[in-house]
Amino acid sequence: MSNTAPRTIGFKPGERNIFLHLLTACNLSCRHCYINPPQHGTATLAKETVLKWLRLFARPGKNANLILLGGEPTMHPDLPAIIRAARSLRYTVTVDSNGFLFHDLLDRITPDELDYLSFSLDGPEPAVNDPIRGDQVFATCTENLRRAVGKGFNTSVIYTVSRLNIDHLHRMPELLREYGVRRFFIQVIGLRGKPAAGHPAEGGDWQVEPEQWLRVVPEVARRAAEMGIHTTFPKVYLDPDEDFACAAAVADNFFIFPNGRVYQCPLCEDYPIHSFQIENDRLIRREGINEDRFFALSIPEGCVMNKLLQPENIEYDEHNNPRHRISCCLLKQEFVPQINSHES
Repeated sequence: MSNTAPRTIGFKPGERNIFLHLLTACNLSCRHCYINPPQHGTATLAKETVLKWLRLFARPGKNANLILLGGEPTMHPDLPAIIRAARSLRYTVTVDSNGFLFHDLLDRITPDELDYLSFSLDGPEPAVNDPIRGDQVFATCTENLRRAVGKGFNTSVIYTVSRLNIDHLHRMPELLREYGVRRFFIQVIGLRGKPAAGHPAEGGDWQVEPEQWLRVVPEVARRAAEMGIHTTFPKVYLDPDEDFACAAAVADNFFIFPNGRVYQCPLCEDYPIHSFQIENDRLIRREGINEDRFFALSIPEGCVMNKLLQPENIEYDEHNNPRHRISCCLLKQEFVPQINSHES
């Protein structure tokens, strides 16, 4: 059995997390995609460039977490070599894939060479998943997920919650147990890319109401942990007596795109306000009014960027106090199965 309440995963000073987009191309066109080619570029980074950039963020003698992203990262023909090079630089390496696993990835690396392989799945069946991610995506993703588990890879599933699929989230734990998946990441629909523009055909807003999120998501996460699945999900809403903390002010988080933009806050990625730029394979801090000018600000609503980008998501009481304060988007909670508690 898991604990009855989730554990908040606080930010660790000095921790370094690198989110590297190797390319922005993708074989799918998911309706909630956050990639914004005019802002992020359309190039595929050459292997030599990737290795130079990895060295920029590596720390001699210290580990760092590396998440390789796209678009679809397995479309990069040199992904196995990049994974091996990153491991040699003491990165813990995760690949986030849509499940198509191009270039025979499972046959070109071994489970010992990759720390985690994550699959994006937004429904427990094709009727839920495929209208969001594309025709036949569920079948392909789950087939490759089974193959990866069978080969011994450490696998996880990412489920992005929106109004389109929250009513089916409760069906996921049993499905993941059937597949042999031991880690489950529940995400909230982002404020970036396609969702930021709204979708009139779907009612304009895919965001989940606070009460529904708080009612549904922690309970599903708890049940998943009871089935032996380590489950993580965004905090989203702060407790009444909980202080707001910005990840960018505590840990080292870098979100890197093929055009050289380097952000510290993922909510800012639709705008040219990145803190850093990679120029001639050097990391340059940008001057002017950029995202880092907002990180130290304190407002009653919690996250400043959330307030600036989507103020309509914040409700107020009769005294003009926010009913729910928004946490940093990188603040997570988790349920850890007792059988795996030594791994937490």
